[in-house]
Amino acid sequence: MTSIVALFLLSLVLALVMTPVVTRAANRYRMMDRPLARKIHRRAIPGVGGIAIYWAFFLPFVLFLFHDAEIVALIVADNRIVALVVGASLVFGLGLRDDLEPLGPTLKFTVQALAAGIAYWGGIGISAVYLPGIGGFVLGWFALPVTVFWFLLVINAVNLIDGLDGLAAGVSFFSAMILLVLCVISQRTLVAMGLAAMAGSCLGFLRYNFNPASVFMGDSGSYFLGYLLAGLSIMGSIKSQATVAILIPVIALGLPLMDAVWAPIRRFIYGRGMFQPDRDHLHHRLMKLGFSQRRIVLGLYGVTIGLGGLALLLVNARDEQAGLILAVVGAAVILGIRRLGYLEYLTVDKFGGWIRDLSDDMGVSRDRRTFLSWQVALAAASGIDQLWEQMVATAQFLGLDYIELKLDSACNGNGPARRVCLLGAARDRIDPSALDSERVLRLSIPLDDGSRPFGCLVLAKDTRGAALSPYTFSRIEHLRRTVTECVIKLTGNGLGTVPAADGRPQLILPASSAKLSPSK
Repeated sequence: MTSIVALFLLSLVLALVMTPVVTRAANRYRMMDRPLARKIHRRAIPGVGGIAIYWAFFLPFVLFLFHDAEIVALIVADNRIVALVVGASLVFGLGLRDDLEPLGPTLKFTVQALAAGIAYWGGIGISAVYLPGIGGFVLGWFALPVTVFWFLLVINAVNLIDGLDGLAAGVSFFSAMILLVLCVISQRTLVAMGLAAMAGSCLGFLRYNFNPASVFMGDSGSYFLGYLLAGLSIMGSIKSQATVAILIPVIALGLPLMDAVWAPIRRFIYGRGMFQPDRDHLHHRLMKLGFSQRRIVLGLYGVTIGLGGLALLLVNARDEQAGLILAVVGAAVILGIRRLGYLEYLTVDKFGGWIRDLSDDMGVSRDRRTFLSWQVALAAASGIDQLWEQMVATAQFLGLDYIELKLDSACNGNGPARRVCLLGAARDRIDPSALDSERVLRLSIPLDDGSRPFGCLVLAKDTRGAALSPYTFSRIEHLRRTVTECVIKLTGNGLGTVPAADGRPQLILPASSAKLSPSK
């Protein structure tokens, strides 16, 4: 216990001393984090504070190697330490490089995955999972991908919450302290010493990083802290029938993990790039609600401490109690997401509509499958006249009131250049132009072979009649594609050999009072 306290204090003092030194060097050599549209700060601030965190973590161990044989024996006896040091140094170097010159997401994820693989091959891996009420099972071949995923998740979780002064450093400090308590309880001394050094370096750095910050940790610091949290949480995990090998640290790190998991899901739902930076993270949402940076940071500290308390309860909880705790945490997460306005558009009716649209796109719905039969009939037409008859029947199925097909002479041969048909209630109207133009939906759709238009498809619907289906427009697009492909097939891909009289088809609805035959 004395060694744990000593490591904490040494790391704390070193961070307090080294952070100003790093800050001055960053100012001198212009290693600054400059304002961007998605960032909150409005002036350039030194952005390589992770250097101070890195050395404040490792130097105390170097000092102890010369003065404490017991610690040396613990380190030598645990082969995983080498993998942890190498992997942590690798992601630190990656982050520092990214701080100086931004890197692409592919390279960053690749190096992070490599560092996670180093940890796994060094003995730091998730090999088995124990779920409340279910029991345990061995991951086998899935151990490597699960371990890599865990490292990537935690590394980028800490990086994502590093958006407010003191947030990432403070959350990392409290998370490390919670895991430290768990390791002391389970008598995992070496892991507890690592967490103590991490907590001390975070607390010392927080002196200069809390609002208003004079230095940022940058990606070098957030990657390094995330890697340490991921690796040390595995090394110190408590395994029992009532917990998951990684469940307790998941709860303890719940705040950053929730943001990291929700960010790509949120971007996917709203059609954005999965790795596109934005200002829609948890702390950004709280700022939009009117909270100050300090209040947000202090409030999120409290959430982290509360989740840490729940993690401590899981240590000796029975399956039923553990299940209840997880249910409470899950409900709180869902409530928090809704309260922050993330799901303001995703109401039950709109989500149900999205499911219906998805089933229609996949061809699962009955209406979509029925329309497919009409497409098959269109594609099977043996001539332009038969194609037209099928088009009329398809338009009637779609609930349209008017359909017109105009083709160049190259496509028609000796047939009429223009075919028109009134459908449904519109049969009683002789002249479509007499319809109230403000109540009629008209679509004029060019048909082309990729090089030039060879005809036109005109559709109309009187909105005073039955309403259109929500999928009518998608059906019309499928109709256009099928008609285009069928005309090209029937004309032997010879489009364009005979030009139209004026070089293009007439693409308007008939405006004269001439009577129109139903089909010709």
